[in-house]
Amino acid sequence: MRKFPTPIHNVVAALTRFPGVGPKTALRYAFSLLSMKQDERDRLARAIVDLKNVQTCKECFAYSEESTCSICRDSKRANDILCVVCESRDISTIEAAGVYHGKYIVLGGVLNPIEGMTPDVLKVKELITRIENNPQIHEIILAFSPDVHGETTMMYLARKIKEMGRKATRLARGLPIGADLEYTDEVTLGDALLGRSEM
Repeated sequence: MRKFPTPIHNVVAALTRFPGVGPKTALRYAFSLLSMKQDERDRLARAIVDLKNVQTCKECFAYSEESTCSICRDSKRANDILCVVCESRDISTIEAAGVYHGKYIVLGGVLNPIEGMTPDVLKVKELITRIENNPQIHEIILAFSPDVHGETTMMYLARKIKEMGRKATRLARGLPIGADLEYTDEVTLGDALLGRSEM
């Protein structure tokens, strides 16, 4: 890479830590930041610093500004159905579909032993405990991307859930294999939720 002033190199190095951002893209972002007005850069910097105020919900493990998130606190949400998602961002994707009104739990990833993602690293134990402590939960929706690791995780969890005498369902096959749940449009995801099937 060309020799640039140290602050530019530092920004490029920081930006390459984001997934999918290589040195060239990071350099474009750095120059885009340089072209902004100082007050715009200050707002961006404050927004990043304010992320320190985000914590993990003690019930569902989603990101929240409070110890218990708004969905877990909402008494109008159904308590007899639980949706298990991979990451916190998946909740907003499902909520955008507007057809699910139950509670959630964030697993924190998918099973992938090669990358160290084993059941003891994920929130599997917490999921089992939540199901055991809440006998009113009759259905657990496994809402994972339909790729190899997502499918493996769903099969593993479905077996555990069935051992507890509860019903495990998955999103309908309207989602294409290999697709990311995060990038699915609301209509497709809504149909998938409504047409979910037992595993």
